[in-house]
Amino acid sequence: MNRRTFVQLLGGAMAWPLAAQAQQGKRVTLGYLGASTSLAENQRVTALLQRLRDLGWVEGNNIAIEYRWAGGRGERFAEFAAQLVALKVDIIVAAGSAAAKAAKEATSAIPIVFPFGGDLVALGLVASLPRPGGNVTGLSTLAGDLAGKRLELLREVVPRLQRLALTGNIADPNVELEMQQVRTAARKLDLDVTEFGIRLPEDIALAFEAFKERADALYVSVDPLLSVNRIRINILAAAAGLPTIFNNRTFVESGGLMSYGPNFPDLYRRAADLIDKILRGAKPSDIPVEQPTRFDLVINLTTAKALRLKIPEAFLLRANEVIE
Repeated sequence: MNRRTFVQLLGGAMAWPLAAQAQQGKRVTLGYLGASTSLAENQRVTALLQRLRDLGWVEGNNIAIEYRWAGGRGERFAEFAAQLVALKVDIIVAAGSAAAKAAKEATSAIPIVFPFGGDLVALGLVASLPRPGGNVTGLSTLAGDLAGKRLELLREVVPRLQRLALTGNIADPNVELEMQQVRTAARKLDLDVTEFGIRLPEDIALAFEAFKERADALYVSVDPLLSVNRIRINILAAAAGLPTIFNNRTFVESGGLMSYGPNFPDLYRRAADLIDKILRGAKPSDIPVEQPTRFDLVINLTTAKALRLKIPEAFLLRANEVIE
């Protein structure tokens, strides 16, 4: 038997026990590898569980969930992934590509589903988006034009924007990729960029010191580390009088000005569909990685008023949600 045949047989062996459990009504176990905290990811997890329930998988009945929360500390992914593998969970749900990478390094047998992720091929998570191969599949949020779209939206509410502050956790490869896209888009819009890379929570205050009197607005490239510190970021931005834009609505709910990006609850609902397919016998290697189909523009009018920004009526009408 050659290696290719062996791998194919192994892939089939992964799927059949799950299919048998589903057919016999036995309880299966999901391992959830969270990037931040249960509070920060509550809306997303709720969407996942609701969709699983719609598909017949009810927590406490025929499905159990083991949660592990990294609290924005990416170095904990490997430890928690190993714990979930030791528990012999049936599927690992990994919140983001960094969590998925740690899970894949911990197991080549347990199926892994990520509700969102960045450059998955470059990270070695999948062979290709149409044919992932291996034990990993999910949804990719990588889209090259989103950074430019955010800057265009930011200019609509900050018409005199000339100097842009840019920050993010540069230890995250997906953040570095997004920041590169911001630099490219900023050049096209003739914006001067002041950049400060973050690696630790202590760097956040240093970033705002670097931006002092050098920026008209702030673009934050979001990752779990910054998500855990989002209230602190918004407080510092408000004190500096900086309008902010993010790819994640939770920052706007916490006092940021605006966000534009994929609808994460929708991504988690679609991830539940992938989980259901695997539990009913499909192999992750054969399930194509999907792309977002819903993008939300969210703006916080209370924050806009505090910054003395007048938001155009046409802009408000285009917003998916206006927080007052």
